[in-house]
Amino acid sequence: MTSADPRDQLGRNLTYGLLDNLGRAIITGVYADTPFPTEGELAKQHGVSRSVTREAVKMLTAKGLLSARPRQGTMVQPSGNWNLFDTDVLRWMLDRSFSVELLREFNQLRTAIEPEAAALAAAFGDAQQHAAISAGLARMQAADRGEDDVLDADIAFHVAVLQASGNPFFAQFRDVVSTALRHSIRFTNRIKGRSASVVDHAAVCDAVLARDADAARISMRRIIGDVLDLMESATAPE
Repeated sequence: MTSADPRDQLGRNLTYGLLDNLGRAIITGVYADTPFPTEGELAKQHGVSRSVTREAVKMLTAKGLLSARPRQGTMVQPSGNWNLFDTDVLRWMLDRSFSVELLREFNQLRTAIEPEAAALAAAFGDAQQHAAISAGLARMQAADRGEDDVLDADIAFHVAVLQASGNPFFAQFRDVVSTALRHSIRFTNRIKGRSASVVDHAAVCDAVLARDADAARISMRRIIGDVLDLMESATAPE
């Protein structure tokens, strides 16, 4: 019986497959008490070339998970150095073990960004951007009737608001929102079978279309505040 080819675990894209395996291993603490392997050791373990290994290590270094120093080799960095705005890092952390605390911190960050994005969308968004928000709401209404995917529809709405803000920094937050919202929405939807309030999202949409920045800000803050309240109630000791 022949041994399994380690490359089978990496998929078709060997570099990204190795990146994904090593990233998960670092974040789950596999290398907490052991030195990080050399490029030669990694290449042998995973059955890939040195160039594939070198590229994966470079990518992990750019994400803040590793550092390479002369005469010290490649070392795993403390979690405070990890780039939490990198979608791979965030996904690995959320997949590591379901963490309500991490989701709470993410939604606290949303509170600082999305209400202002909604206000900017109301004040400065153009007709096409407002139409995208309306389309996101229509998808949520369809999902409520079982005609669309609940997660995809909710994410589409929030991404449309970020893009309509006209602020490129807010707009680039969309990838982080898309990644983390999938976990956050799954969590809140499991609480008594509850899904996102279409009525509350409609209030944001109506305020944006009416170009009422204050109402848009308040309505978006209410949505995220409700999520935080749900998390508190779900994790509070009985």
